Amino acid sequence: MDADDTEDTEKRKERGIALRAGFYIFGTHLFAGFVWLLFYVGEHSHK
Repeated sequence: MDADDTEDTEKRKERGIALRAGFYIFGTHLFAGFVWLLFYVGEHSHK
């Protein structure tokens, strides 16, 4: 294993971590938006 293989492996790990973090951030915001929507609809419902 030479230096190029090590660099490629590290770059792939960094890209995977960034991608996973992006999915987690997107998913968290999506979930928060859904919860906000539930509160909004519940607050404006005619009881």
